[in-house]
Amino acid sequence: MTSCCAPGCDSPATDGAAAVPLCGVHRESVLDEAAFGSAGVAPGAVEDVMPGPCLLCGSRVGVRYPSGVVCAVCEWRWGDVPDGDLAPPRVDVVYYLRMQDASGDRIKIGTTANPRQRLAAIAHQDLLAFERGDRTVERRRHAQFAATRYPGTEWFRTTPELLTHVDVVAAGIGDPWELLARWRSEALALRG
Repeated sequence: MTSCCAPGCDSPATDGAAAVPLCGVHRESVLDEAAFGSAGVAPGAVEDVMPGPCLLCGSRVGVRYPSGVVCAVCEWRWGDVPDGDLAPPRVDVVYYLRMQDASGDRIKIGTTANPRQRLAAIAHQDLLAFERGDRTVERRRHAQFAATRYPGTEWFRTTPELLTHVDVVAAGIGDPWELLARWRSEALALRG
């Protein structure tokens, strides 16, 4: 059996008779590069504003192809209607909110499966980040920063350690809501 010729890969080649033997992963990577180029957008595709919000994730940014428009966040085809019989996927998140007022600068660490509703009910100034996780992750964060916790609340004094953690969680994410939309679309895709 022929092995993949990609450096460091010992996986079996999918087609041993091919001129360049590659495993399935490296073969797909080469095909993607050929089809989409290094920019990640197929020839003839244009990133554009969609005609309306994506019905799946709410994004307004799409990629326009000659054959139609797909959401740039979750790749849902514009015009397709999600199956109404399926409940939306549940994605639990740990959220980090910041509040600055007379009592000081503090950060709330909480969890929810419905962040828009939950955050609307909490006085805050900034949504700093979302971290994928449920009550287990929330409890872990509460224990991690317990020394700075306001007693009996989910609010914590803003410290360099807490801000560093939030920066790590939010690294590379411009808008936490876009990240949540991606998690939801991934959950829907995994559900089949």
